Amino acid sequence: MRIDAVTIFPEYFAALDISLLGKAQENKVIEFNAIDLRNYTQDKHRTVDDSPYGGGAGMLMKPEPWGEALDELLNPDGSTVLIVPSPAGELFKQATAQDLSTKEHIVFACGRYEGIDQRVFDWAKDKAEVRLISLGDYVLNGGEVAAMAMIEAIARLIPGVIGNADSLVEESHSSGLLEYPSYTKPAVWRDLEVPEVLRGGNHAEIATWRQEQSVSRTKAVRPDLLP
Repeated sequence: MRIDAVTIFPEYFAALDISLLGKAQENKVIEFNAIDLRNYTQDKHRTVDDSPYGGGAGMLMKPEPWGEALDELLNPDGSTVLIVPSPAGELFKQATAQDLSTKEHIVFACGRYEGIDQRVFDWAKDKAEVRLISLGDYVLNGGEVAAMAMIEAIARLIPGVIGNADSLVEESHSSGLLEYPSYTKPAVWRDLEVPEVLRGGNHAEIATWRQEQSVSRTKAVRPDLLP
């Protein structure tokens, strides 16, 4: 998979060069590029924003540099998915990450200020799959943090990124429930004991306990996930 992020702050994405995603890039499992939007401006000040038509607070990102950048990045066969992190978008979920992990090319358009001129999306929809996606019901200063969170959630589902693929099976949201609590050695720590069922070695009982804990935790914390 190839992932490109267009941004005025490419240094934001340096963290993707470390840990598992860094190794995945070294092993050619994924390719990631952070692209400076200002490289596609035409004036000496490298301007990417202007005041919005109709008035209002703040500035809006101009369509011209975005058009130049996307002309270069979008696959001509229409196979690119253009993701715009936006509080006005669909909610990002585990199922969203799973779907996007099967794509061959994703471009993140990281807006700043009051966002990006709507015509960029209207123009791009005939050349790519355009999706406005939100991390949640809150507003960030720009799209970079949201893009990084989505990239990590997507990339870790690509075969070869996570060393032990079995670790993806029972984590939170993989089954629609939150993950059960986990424990390791020592068996007693500060007078708190690991549940006896986990030390007994009966795998059927352990599976039942974990399912019950997942349902209980989901009911307490995220009842909206339950049918």
